Amino acid sequence: MPVDETVPTDAERTVPLSARVAVVVPCRDEALTIAEVVTSFREVAPTAEIVVADNGSTDGTAAAAAAAGARVVYEPRAGKGRAIRRLFADVDADCYVMVDGDATYDPSTLPQMVAEVFEHNTDMVVAKRVGQDGAFRAGHSHGNRILSWTFRRLFRISLDDTLSGYRALSRRFVKTFPILSAGFEVETDLNAHAASLGLSYREIDSAYKSRPVGSESKLSTWTDGVRILRRLLRLFRDWRPMLTFSLLGLAMIAVSAAVAAPVVIDFVDTGLVERMPTLLVAAATSIIGFGLIAVGIVLERIAQVRLEVTRLLYLSLRANRS
Repeated sequence: MPVDETVPTDAERTVPLSARVAVVVPCRDEALTIAEVVTSFREVAPTAEIVVADNGSTDGTAAAAAAAGARVVYEPRAGKGRAIRRLFADVDADCYVMVDGDATYDPSTLPQMVAEVFEHNTDMVVAKRVGQDGAFRAGHSHGNRILSWTFRRLFRISLDDTLSGYRALSRRFVKTFPILSAGFEVETDLNAHAASLGLSYREIDSAYKSRPVGSESKLSTWTDGVRILRRLLRLFRDWRPMLTFSLLGLAMIAVSAAVAAPVVIDFVDTGLVERMPTLLVAAATSIIGFGLIAVGIVLERIAQVRLEVTRLLYLSLRANRS
């Protein structure tokens, strides 16, 4: 077998020589851009393995990726989350660089992102998209700001671009990450995994450009935006069930008290209970409210056990060291 005599860049020298870096690319119908993505990332990371997940493409994406020198795996079920799940399961590496196949992300940021994983043992490095005018669709830009703000408030994680698809992830992060979403919600799951386990993360500015002419985004501003928001709220419910169900329970108890108050006042004034059905409804609402709080207490313990088990699995895997 011929020896690879490629000389690493200065940034790559901060990465251990024995380190295995994989660039994983979820891709569907990106025949126009995938060869450019593979070639450009090969230039900045000549020793990295580049793996493209063909997510049911119909335009020759897989052939273009293979011709450019990438290894191709197949995930016929549509959905970015499913493609990422296939990549994380089939690829073995010490550092995973996740990037889209639309040629909008800057490959030159990769060495800095990978070095951050090894130098500081960072589990997730997010490339914050810094684009020129017109690089972002207006709907996507506004939606990203709203969802990122919501995520920061709910999960207490300091990321400005929570939906960036360009990230460097440690092996420990990837192999303990339970990918449950099927579509574009996968970035939300990545953020929640880091926040819930208290993993280390960093955000690095990276240039972002428009898609080339003829290339179309698969992301629907409204449909996928609603799905991402719904997924975000579900993740918060699963992470903080006691808080979630307690708030719902207290709200129902407050409604019950408001409904029952006039009946109680009438009883104090007259000694008669004239609106018994109303009082029964208030009592039932109150019981449901206390029941929700009890459910939250039980689910909180289950969530803590799940996080403890995941944390132990995380700690059992070898850390990246430079």
